[in-house]
This record gives sequence, structure tokens and C-alpha cells, in this order.
Amino acid sequence: MTYLVVVFLIGFLITAHELGHFLAARWLKVPIARFSIGFGPKLWGCKRGDTEYWLSLIPIGGYVLPEIEDEAEFFQIPMYKRLIFSLGGPAANIILILFFFGIMNVMASGFSLNGIFIKPFLQTSGLLANFIIAIPSLFSNSEQLSGVVGIVMVGGQQYVGADLLRILEFAIILSINLAVLNLLPIPALDGGKIILYLLEKIHPQFLRLHVPLALVGWVFLIGLMVYATVLDVGRYVSGI
Repeated sequence: MTYLVVVFLIGFLITAHELGHFLAARWLKVPIARFSIGFGPKLWGCKRGDTEYWLSLIPIGGYVLPEIEDEAEFFQIPMYKRLIFSLGGPAANIILILFFFGIMNVMASGFSLNGIFIKPFLQTSGLLANFIIAIPSLFSNSEQLSGVVGIVMVGGQQYVGADLLRILEFAIILSINLAVLNLLPIPALDGGKIILYLLEKIHPQFLRLHVPLALVGWVFLIGLMVYATVLDVGRYVSGI
């Protein structure tokens, strides 16, 4: 049961991330054709207004698809709107972290304005700084690298099932991962897209790099995911 709770937490945080993109698009009045949790074939879906809402087969990640005819039409959207759209997902995860810290502070010390409105910002900024400093070790030390299998195993064994405080701690760790790692300058991720959008201001020819670099980014991410999963399974088997 604890492992199912971890899977639910991952799904919830991914949904919050994609909802951040979706709400940013709505605020910017960018029409959305599809809002999907997961990738691949549709398992369930409905349509509200002009937007399709999907639950897709592969429940890792998700996407918000603007209502456009082709790539050229997408790049006609003002750059500042595309920047805000890309930042919407990580921003949603940061907002969740602030909320979770607020709940933890109330549970630990009781209700106070400082614990709800001030301390969470200090805690989140400190956590962000520590996580950013630790990023190089994720790629230089394979022992620090983990995929979905490892996250579920560690979460089920060490966090979820203990008490609400531990569950909130784990949710904060997952959410900071989603926020920061999505801002890495890898073209398929939000951070890579932001870099490419900014490069457009240097020279419009950089527009031609979006699609090929995005494909390279996806190949890299899929390869990294497979590698991390193999490591996770190896650790689990050796542990048995």
C-alpha cells in the first residue's frame, strides 16, 4: 500500500506541474488543444470547450499542447508568453513546496503567521540552494542517480507509511526535483526551451535549432531514464 501512495504522490506532483503550464497558458490567453497527464495512447479523455483532457498510457510526465497548426504558428506567439508558459510548471511545484512547508510548520509549532507566510520562503530558498549545489553529483556519481523505480522503492521504505510529516517531506523532495531538474538547460525540458527562446533575441536563425535540439534532448532523457531504471533494478535485485 505504501508504494501505491508514492505512485499517487508522483502522479499528483506531475499533474500539478502540468497544471502550472496550463494555467499560465490560460492567463496568457494561449489556446490549448490538449492537456495530458502521461504520454502515449489515450486511456481516458474528455473535451471541455476547445481543450481535450487526456490520461495517457505512460504515466511519467505529461504535456500541454497549444492549439496551433504548425511550428511556425507556435513561434508567432510572443516570446514573453512562451517564457511564462515554460516557467508555469516549475512555479507550480515551488508553490506546492511553500504550501507543504506551511503545513509542516503548523504541525510542528502550531498556527502562526511566521510559520505560514514567512518561514516557508526561507525554508524553500535554503532547500533550492542546497539542491542546486548538489546537482553536479547526480551526474558524476551514479549512486546518486535514481529513476522512477528507485524513487518508489525509497519513498515506500523510508518516508511514506511513517506519518504525515514524513509524507510531506517526501513530497517536498519530489517537488524540488521536478522544479529544478525541469529548469536544466536541456532542450526537451523547460529550462532548455527558455534558453532557446532567449537566443531568438540574439538572432532569428536560432529558431531553426528548436526541433533538432529538442529531438536530441528527448533521446538523451530517454537514455538517461533507461540507464537510471537499470541501476534501480540492479540495486533492488542485489538487495534481495
